[in-house]
Amino acid sequence: MTRVVVVDDQALVRQGIRTLLEIAGVEVAGEAGDGEEALAVIAETRPDVVLLDLRMPHRDGIWTLRRLRDQAARDPDRDVPVLVLTTFDDDALVLDALHAGARGYLLKDVTLEQLTRAVDALAGGGTLIAPSVTDRLLRALRSGPAPADARSLPIEPLTERELEVLRLMAEGYSNREISDALFLAEGTVKNHVSTILAKLGARDRTRAVLRALREGVLG
Repeated sequence: MTRVVVVDDQALVRQGIRTLLEIAGVEVAGEAGDGEEALAVIAETRPDVVLLDLRMPHRDGIWTLRRLRDQAARDPDRDVPVLVLTTFDDDALVLDALHAGARGYLLKDVTLEQLTRAVDALAGGGTLIAPSVTDRLLRALRSGPAPADARSLPIEPLTERELEVLRLMAEGYSNREISDALFLAEGTVKNHVSTILAKLGARDRTRAVLRALREGVLG
């Protein structure tokens, strides 16, 4: 059973998300009302996925993402995928969250099926961005300034197979789902993902997809 931590400043929202997820067979291992509390709960429960709101008092979602990213850089065993679940779809906020380390971004108007699919995708090593923000995000990535941590080196051309894998990564597919879709061994998919990250100069899948979108690699 996938285990999640829900981080939202509104207790009623946390309770509603907990109820829905438990109906779907997802265990809610803990809850938090702001970033400070979230770090403590995540360290204690070691969830598979964190569901994180962005606008919270005291320590908000962007602060929390950056702290989790810094912790994971020091200790990879503490790396946990974060799915932003918020009412805000501002382009700049989406980009800030993804650059800070979020691996998924959904709005709170999603269905339970969409939410559980996103949780499963992140738990399996994938990424997922709500279709309603993807087009605007693509435009923002191509027209806005490059993030401070973006690599300036040219991208080494990807093979056709690597492009197929990258497209599925961008749609939030896990390695297992990619292997099923392309009729490849999961180990082969992992090798392709590693090569893609190296060619794009990215530390993780989310940054790889972001750079691919910015540079027009995905068309």
